[in-house]
Amino acid sequence: MSLQPGDLVGLIGPKGPELALVESLSGSRAALRVGWDGRAQQLPLRQLDRIARSRGSEAPASRLGETPWRLVETELLAQRPTVRDLGAAWLLIGEAACDLEEFVALIANADTPTARAACWLQLQQPEQIFFRWRNGQVQPRSLRDLRQLRRERRQARLADQRREAWFALLRARQPLDPEALAPLQREQLELLLAVASGASDATIPLELRRGLQQAQCAPEAGPIRHLLVDLGLWQLHALPSLRRSVWEQGFSEELLAEAERLVASADQPWPGDADRLDLSGLRTYSLDDADTSEIDDALSLETSADGRERIWIHIADPGRLIAADSPLDLEARQRGSSLYLADRVVPMFPIRLAAGPFSLRQGRRCAAWSTAVELDPEGAVLDASIQRSWVRPTYRLTYGDGDELIELAPPQDADLARLHELLQRRRRWRERQGALQMDQPEGRIRCRDEAAELEVTEPSAARALVAEAMILNGAVVAEHGIRHGLALPYRGQPASELPPAAELDALPPGPVRHAALRRCLSRGTSGVAASPHFSLGLPAYVQATSPIRRYGDLLVQRQLAAQGGGAVALDGPALSELLSALETVVREGIQICREDQRHWQQVWFEQHRGERWEGLFLRWLRPQDQLGLVHLEALALDQAARCPPGSDPGDGLSVMVEQVDSLSDLLRLTARPRSAGPDR
Repeated sequence: MSLQPGDLVGLIGPKGPELALVESLSGSRAALRVGWDGRAQQLPLRQLDRIARSRGSEAPASRLGETPWRLVETELLAQRPTVRDLGAAWLLIGEAACDLEEFVALIANADTPTARAACWLQLQQPEQIFFRWRNGQVQPRSLRDLRQLRRERRQARLADQRREAWFALLRARQPLDPEALAPLQREQLELLLAVASGASDATIPLELRRGLQQAQCAPEAGPIRHLLVDLGLWQLHALPSLRRSVWEQGFSEELLAEAERLVASADQPWPGDADRLDLSGLRTYSLDDADTSEIDDALSLETSADGRERIWIHIADPGRLIAADSPLDLEARQRGSSLYLADRVVPMFPIRLAAGPFSLRQGRRCAAWSTAVELDPEGAVLDASIQRSWVRPTYRLTYGDGDELIELAPPQDADLARLHELLQRRRRWRERQGALQMDQPEGRIRCRDEAAELEVTEPSAARALVAEAMILNGAVVAEHGIRHGLALPYRGQPASELPPAAELDALPPGPVRHAALRRCLSRGTSGVAASPHFSLGLPAYVQATSPIRRYGDLLVQRQLAAQGGGAVALDGPALSELLSALETVVREGIQICREDQRHWQQVWFEQHRGERWEGLFLRWLRPQDQLGLVHLEALALDQAARCPPGSDPGDGLSVMVEQVDSLSDLLRLTARPRSAGPDR
């Protein structure tokens, strides 16, 4: 194709098909005036289609509307061939290709520049399916190609309709039924759910981003959760980390049936029952929060004829009914622990077992592991033993009930008060070994009827008694393991260099001083070899008091049972391998509980936005961002907040909510000196 200045040509540019005039030629390139505004542009000749040749006798035009072309945009639109025109031409042409001049002669009333330009433009339109424009030729499509194109166009139209219907649902932000969606939309919905739950960090496709934009939803986890709540597909207080976890899936029908079978047979004789020490005659106390259903531990005091006092620490024995590697045992191992969430407990074992025959229930003959301890006058362990037993808890007390019994110490029921005295002696002994005591009120958010409620737990005599008894039991079990060369999941803590006494004394007692101590402590360790535990003041320690709620504690009992019964206990490498597998799920459970508490704290602050709370500055977290840790005294909570520059530990602050959105996992608090005036 040879072009010359003044020719009318067509090109495919950024704006799609356009008409242009050749202004001049230079080798293989042409200088053009493009479009109705005559934009100057240079393009290779191969990108141009000649529509009409100029008349050499006339000066080249610089605009499409000028002589000799005199093109008018409305006339071009009016002369474009219709679908019917194109269909008729396709039937007439058959399979032979033709040039533009022949095509115009066939389809238009007259061969004019306007008719040629109109036909060329129409042939470039994507919706035109009868012909292809290739190398300056009009090529008819085959009947097979036409049918395929029509089928694809129809499918594309349906897809567009489904997409628009889907976007309309997103814009409406009303509850919807996922089953009523097309497969692609269900797939996109699953992606949104995965992003909202944190299970996927995949990039959201452009098409779905457009739908989110129409729904005024940013393509981020928090805003997507808000959208899913509106669509009825996300619970307002759903935990992303809990979604599709082993805890959320619940127990299978087979496991629940097995649990019922064990409940029904719990009162029948089981292997080893005859060898248990009968301690059911002791006055035995269990102390827990009022809503506790899994009762792991209880305490007794035995006084011999010669006046020697023996502390009995009884721990529930689920291993009596649950065999190692049985289906229920494997399920418990998968969970690692019970989860204590703000609105519910997700148990490690089915609740019918956990709160039933596993628990040390008042007035019931219960299987237990019992640790007997005699203390010397200083609080050191003088003698200790561990054995399987039968106990019959006399009292199921709340901590409040226990505080009253300890304080009043009625002569007819003075055992609990005496246990408190003995365990205080033990506590003082640990303090002399370097144990750190950091008792202070602790705040926790609970959920009741979808509302967040603050629950502050104050240190009390009954709580201190139970805590010290559990630590004592862990110390005795650890010493037993060391003495018998028994592999156990020991917990340790390397020694830490604490601030000088003068520096600590200069800090306010309580949370501020405790924060300074905690900052210095090393991270705890765990392993199958014993090591000292710095903050407990113990040469060795094992967690062994919650086998209904912690699988590791159940493993301790299994190791004790094997060693005491003459069986082969797991050696160090085998136990280490089992604990290593358990560690992952335990960490996951801890993370879920932390996320749950963080969420409900955010909900609580949403309910109390606009209020102010007195706080104490504890320490800087990110000084460059003015982010510090503040203890909110009335709430008994430590929270990150934007703090005044130069804040020192113990400084009094006034804290308020700057921004909070529980669905987006967002809480920003701001603090200022208590003496500051009102905001301006």
